Amino acid sequence: MTRRAVVTGASSGIGEATARLLRSRGWEVVGVARRADRLAALEAETGVVAHAADLTDAADVAGLSTWLRETGGLDALVHVAGGARGSDRVEDGDPEDWRWMFEANVLSGQRLVASLLPLLRSAADAGGHADLLFVTSTAAQTAYPGGGGYNAAKAGEAMLVHALRQELNGEPLRVIEIAPGMVRTEEFSLNRLGGNQEAADKLYEGVEAPLLADDVADVIAYALDAPGHVNLDLVTLRPVAQSAQHLLARGPLTTR
Repeated sequence: MTRRAVVTGASSGIGEATARLLRSRGWEVVGVARRADRLAALEAETGVVAHAADLTDAADVAGLSTWLRETGGLDALVHVAGGARGSDRVEDGDPEDWRWMFEANVLSGQRLVASLLPLLRSAADAGGHADLLFVTSTAAQTAYPGGGGYNAAKAGEAMLVHALRQELNGEPLRVIEIAPGMVRTEEFSLNRLGGNQEAADKLYEGVEAPLLADDVADVIAYALDAPGHVNLDLVTLRPVAQSAQHLLARGPLTTR
């Protein structure tokens, strides 16, 4: 039986890579993002079904739930959408940036869970299990200067995941958290830094083989395709050059 997944943030980066990979593995995939044009191009190329929605809008999330119920249900939620704005110190941060990060990373997840959980329960009853997978960040685990707003938002999302897993104890529902470290994508750092391409490129300067979106997508697909009784509570992945959130090697990786 073909399983059906919703992948949020599917218009670029990790979300797009995940939608592509799951589709290639035989999943029916619904790609969700705000940018309808990019989703339409993805649909034409891969067969990922496009559904444009703003996950910070309760009406859009409700519309997604209704559409899924009417068109075949749901076996897995893969929540990738989110993001960062700004790299200011706490004292200099823009409250509107912080508000947006909380909306995009935490409240969007809560809205999706509240709206889609009935569909996932129905799928679990029919197929033995269903999945809720969230892409957080190592920023949820370790604070760093200039990261306060994003640290707080991703830590909030991670706590949502941890609480949800306990609340669903006893149900055949897997709650999975994937926490990537440094991932080089086309838009994440560029958006965070207000479109400054030079500053975005500098973040990765000299770093041998940062993670790519496909690397994270591979771990997500593994977690979803694992036997239904296996729950990957938390997977933290980083490039070899990043031994910890604050410890990043720049230059070739060589033995001593």
